[in-house]
Amino acid sequence: MTKEDVNYMQIALQEAEKALEKDEIPIGAIIVCNNKIIAKAHNLSETLCDSSAHAEMQAFTAASLYLKSKYLKNCTLYVTLEPCVMCSGAAYWAQIDNIVFGAFDKKFAHIDKKALLHPSTMIKGGVLEKECSEMLSLFFQRKR
Repeated sequence: MTKEDVNYMQIALQEAEKALEKDEIPIGAIIVCNNKIIAKAHNLSETLCDSSAHAEMQAFTAASLYLKSKYLKNCTLYVTLEPCVMCSGAAYWAQIDNIVFGAFDKKFAHIDKKALLHPSTMIKGGVLEKECSEMLSLFFQRKR
């Protein structure tokens, strides 16, 4: 885990806090291209009444608009939770170079996410895992 990964994941955690304030599942995402943050997003599924409005999907859209390209080459997605199958599929089509995530998604641990990603996409997990996991746990404890 690099210092850069930690710094960017902290920014993704700030996005997750925004989701928490909106009573959304607290997942945040940012996309970095050439050492510049080009997209910040958080879950908006409840707000938008859209089950596909995950943080990653929102970030992919914002980054694509910024780059004026459907491909996110030379980009890294930082997200506080391991991407789900839908978001992994979107990452495949966007051909994003790197995915760095915080907490592991234990619910879908049996799915080989690497097999869902573009062959050139590199993935790294566990960056600030404790902080990312704690925010999710807090949210679900409040819901129970």
